[in-house]
Amino acid sequence: MGLDALRKLAALVSTAGLALLWAMPATTADQPSKERVEARSATLLAVGVISGENMSIHLSRVADNAPVRDVVLNVLLRGTVHQAVAEPDGSYTVRSPDLTLPGAAAMEFQVIHGQERETLKADLVVADRQSKPEQKNSARQLWWWALNFAVCIGFLMLLSRRRKAANARKAASED
Repeated sequence: MGLDALRKLAALVSTAGLALLWAMPATTADQPSKERVEARSATLLAVGVISGENMSIHLSRVADNAPVRDVVLNVLLRGTVHQAVAEPDGSYTVRSPDLTLPGAAAMEFQVIHGQERETLKADLVVADRQSKPEQKNSARQLWWWALNFAVCIGFLMLLSRRRKAANARKAASED
């Protein structure tokens, strides 16, 4: 195997390895964590999914799980009322830096539909992200190291075969 063939093999292995690394799904260390809060009354269920400063709220009826639309939805969090914005998919969105503050907080979903008013209460617990140690060994990084070791071992095996072949030719020519 010549030097050109060795270069082609190394390029092929590197390209395939990089393609595998990019195709791998991201680990939870690569994604921001999402908290979930749920509040229920006798007739309504509110589920909020928090990602950073945004909370997406899905409001539905308990009886048939049908989405509730066309209501005024306010969220009381840490003493501040935040008006939710209706989204085209039927959910509601609230944006507030209060959603990123670590610790527990009482939360109320205030639903107003015409003359009817209903309050759903929940407790929000936001994890303290800064107290968590950084995860240095993500799956991508481990795959990267495994690929590097495989390429190095392959290169050393090819080099060893070339030396053995050269020594065998040299010994054959001396005889």
